[in-house]
Amino acid sequence: MSWLDRLTGGFKKTADRLGENLAGLAPKAALDTATLDDIEEALIASDLGPGASKRIREAIAARRFEQLDERGLRSILADEIEKILAPVAKPLDVWGFPRPHVILVIGVNGSGKTTTIGKLGHLLQEQDYGVLLAAGDTFRAAAIEQLQIWGDRIGAGVIAGKEGGDSAGIVFDGVKQATATGIDALIVDTAGRLQNKQHLMDELTKVRRVLGRLNPEAPHDVLLVLDATTGQNALNQIEVFKESAGVTGLIMTKLDGTARGGILVAAAEKFGLPIHAIGVGEGVDDLRPFDPRAVARAIAGLPA
Repeated sequence: MSWLDRLTGGFKKTADRLGENLAGLAPKAALDTATLDDIEEALIASDLGPGASKRIREAIAARRFEQLDERGLRSILADEIEKILAPVAKPLDVWGFPRPHVILVIGVNGSGKTTTIGKLGHLLQEQDYGVLLAAGDTFRAAAIEQLQIWGDRIGAGVIAGKEGGDSAGIVFDGVKQATATGIDALIVDTAGRLQNKQHLMDELTKVRRVLGRLNPEAPHDVLLVLDATTGQNALNQIEVFKESAGVTGLIMTKLDGTARGGILVAAAEKFGLPIHAIGVGEGVDDLRPFDPRAVARAIAGLPA
């Protein structure tokens, strides 16, 4: 199955939910204000967010004297969603010196963070970059073991210590080894952090400080991994981590397991942060660069 097929299939629940919410709202006659209100509410109910929903409503209203069937309405949706997503679709760029390019990966427990690191490492390897993983989540022995399994799976080295160890020390060792061996990208796992866990936020600050001493440019990227199944809570996470951790970009996972994929549009419209990649499956190849047109058409329930 091609990536495009997996993408379309992954967004099927989201497209079906959007279709259910919009059912009967594309009359053959000209659209009136009440119907436009209903369409906007249906879009909000589909997790596209108030900002994006209002923008789409205005685009539909501009054509209110045309006769719109359901496919016509979906076409407008796809076009407007693509306009929202296109400015934030930016592949992760790890080119530059000095090496290594340091990627700090953050997010709450259960977001798919450690798995995403393995898939991201594989994605970079496909572009002929050398990758080293650092098991900075020392709070969970399972996280260390999981990252080592992913390292073996993709053929990447893993810097790890003991459970409960100093994550900043792990990061320090990772940068030193990556520098000595000429590794292109160092991807650092971190403990799942919640906004009410101040000591974990303090540790993140310490990690950044250690990185800064070894390479003033590091970390080059601070990527927040989001679980699409959490819906609107994902927006809250972006808000918190953007302020506390200096998030530079997003990766959204588990889009294949939810009807709430519209949250991707809400995040793009509200925050404008780069979306580097999305995940629509469990396989090593199921994290891919973000394609705004394909995603927009998948959300709208149209063929790519």
